[in-house]
Amino acid sequence: MASDPQRGQRSTNGTPHAQNGHHRERNSNGGSGPAEPPDEDRKPTPDEVRSAFTPPLGVPQPPLPEDESSTTSEFALPEGLRPEVPAEQEGSAFAPPGGAPTGGFPAFTPPHGIPVLSLTKEAPWQDRMRTMLRMPIHERPTPERTERPDDETGPAVPRVLDLTLRIGEILLAGGEGAEDVEAAMFGVAHAYGLERVEPTVTFTLLSISYQPSLVDDPVTASRTVRRRGVDYTRLSAVFRLVDDITSEGITLEEAYRGLAEIRRNRHPFPTWALTLASGLLSGGASILVGGGLLVFVAAAIGSMLGDRLAWLASGRGLPEFYQFVVAAMPPAAIGVAFGLAHANVQASAVITGGLFALIPGRALVAGVQDGLTGYYITAAARLLEVVYLIVGIVVGVLGILYIGLQLDPGLKRLNPEQALHVYNEPLVQTGASMLLVLAFCVLLQQERHTVAFATLNGGVAWVVYGALANVAGLNAVPSTAISAGLVGLFGQLLSRYRYASALPYVTAAIGPLLPGSATYFGLLNFAQGNLLDGIASLIKAASLALAIAVGVNLGSEVARLFLRAPGPEMPGAGRRAAKRTRGF
Repeated sequence: MASDPQRGQRSTNGTPHAQNGHHRERNSNGGSGPAEPPDEDRKPTPDEVRSAFTPPLGVPQPPLPEDESSTTSEFALPEGLRPEVPAEQEGSAFAPPGGAPTGGFPAFTPPHGIPVLSLTKEAPWQDRMRTMLRMPIHERPTPERTERPDDETGPAVPRVLDLTLRIGEILLAGGEGAEDVEAAMFGVAHAYGLERVEPTVTFTLLSISYQPSLVDDPVTASRTVRRRGVDYTRLSAVFRLVDDITSEGITLEEAYRGLAEIRRNRHPFPTWALTLASGLLSGGASILVGGGLLVFVAAAIGSMLGDRLAWLASGRGLPEFYQFVVAAMPPAAIGVAFGLAHANVQASAVITGGLFALIPGRALVAGVQDGLTGYYITAAARLLEVVYLIVGIVVGVLGILYIGLQLDPGLKRLNPEQALHVYNEPLVQTGASMLLVLAFCVLLQQERHTVAFATLNGGVAWVVYGALANVAGLNAVPSTAISAGLVGLFGQLLSRYRYASALPYVTAAIGPLLPGSATYFGLLNFAQGNLLDGIASLIKAASLALAIAVGVNLGSEVARLFLRAPGPEMPGAGRRAAKRTRGF
């Protein structure tokens, strides 16, 4: 073992020896060494003071070594052995290992996370926040902190959480997907310096938890969404506000003022415009399935009556289920009236057009999207809502059809064999589909500058569907899925260009693809007692609806997959998928 020079020196000099008849004394520094000459002011040592190791009188002193330095400690190495070189220099226990990098990123996780992700502010905030949201919490980059004076503190945590929940409430109530709502909530909290935040979104409940550090208690806040309404203008305004918060760095007070202005803004279209749009939507849908001018007018009148009845039921506080029941009755009643009068009018087209305005395609797409992105609780709740609304439509239409069949069992005008697919007029149907999308945009309260893009997107979708189904002879389900995929792709491209939500460009554009005729034929077969044919038609309708939802989601994912966010590519900057168990 290597000898410690200092330790050996202390051992050598620590034992007083009488050298040449004189003893050694401690010096003023507490060590041992030769006796210093006494100062004038120092008291002389009396003669009686002797060391305990001094031999008595008459006993000779033992011989001293020639060299004083040869006296060593018992821990000293024997003569002839070389001291061992230590493998590592002795240092502090808190020093990093020898292999730790001296520059660049730290070897250990710092208290504020590892800022290895470079997401530029030029990228849409949806991409940036979704990427960080899908990362483990210890790998997320830290928020950018601005230097503040010592007497100035950041925004209060409860106020930041409250603003985050209010923004998430508007987005969820407007029909936004759970993943985008969580991304917006995370972006707002992250922009105001809250690092360890975890937002959670279910169908009617929003919650967010913030933990300042690993040793502090978390702060959790929640908010319940009790009313849901469709207003894509307000939705787009919230997206712009979130973009200002995450990119421009506006203050908390400015964000609150912006949110208050969004809530105070009135809808862009009045009630009478919504009723007229509902009629135009049903009229355009009736032309898609072969109706003429009279069918267009009849379907529009029936849909507007149903819309007014639904508003009346809503004003009386009836649940949404009964609103759909009463809204489905007028179009079905007008169709049955044409059948009972044996008029030369395609009554099936009237009823089918009325169903187009009622099928909850928006909720269906959102539900399937939540399921595909891993939010199964929210997806199950949304799909259950779709089931209830469709059951309300079934009850309203079946009730009217049953009454009509009781009055005249031989209603030829309502016979399913009167095929609607024989009608194939590309120009007329394309114009009708674009009219349908335009009316749908008004019903969704979209911003006026988005209406033209959505209308064009819906027209392209119908042209692609007609080319695949009518010209190429492809099955209706894959044709619908491909067309819906283009809708999702173009909608995602437009939303990235506008830095806004994709819903205004997607929801209305899928209107012409909704399975109105398959749903009608299934209900009619049920009313006539043809259960097997009715089940087959409803299964086809469900398949088409799922094809629309999956196609829209797939198109959006394709856009995100191939369109990278601008900025330098760094490890981990890609968009991570939700974690899966892979079956085990």
